[in-house]
Amino acid sequence: MAKTITFAILHMTVAFSVAYLLSGSLLVGGAIALVEPAINTVVYFFHEKVWDHIRQHRAQARPGGLLPA
Repeated sequence: MAKTITFAILHMTVAFSVAYLLSGSLLVGGAIALVEPAINTVVYFFHEKVWDHIRQHRAQARPGGLLPA
């Protein structure tokens, strides 16, 4: 979960910077910085869950249970 939170902070900082530079508006930059990364962070969390499930499934299917990274 810490990885997800730090990713969210980084993403919001980048989103705000880009939106502010493109719009010149703190309000627009702030709104985009909150909405877009928040949605993306939730999607990222579930994306990681899906890939963890895939890795576990592959590890169980392989002899010895090992999966290359």
